[in-house]
Amino acid sequence: MEITVRDSGAIPILDVRGRLTIGEPSEQLNQALDSVIKGGAHKVVVDLNGVPQIDSSGISALVRISIKLTREGGALRLVCRPGRVRDALTVTRLVEAIPTFDTESAALANFA
Repeated sequence: MEITVRDSGAIPILDVRGRLTIGEPSEQLNQALDSVIKGGAHKVVVDLNGVPQIDSSGISALVRISIKLTREGGALRLVCRPGRVRDALTVTRLVEAIPTFDTESAALANFA
């Protein structure tokens, strides 16, 4: 799995590519998100469009970070087009807990 971090103004965007499953991939996501938060970010966008598969471990990593950001007065937004991963987020009702958008621009605009 590969995670790239880029900024859109003051908001970091994490582009995730590869399977987000139990073990190292979930740990990589946790570390990347922790790093951005420690860098002072309170609003974060995670782009899951490059993720072909997500399991409960990947979903759990997103939930943990969302809770951490919320406690610190921040927020997490997800970008995920319709498909297998979006279906998994919908079935687990994560899309109700973490705002999820089809496009990066929509996710960024939601912070305004």
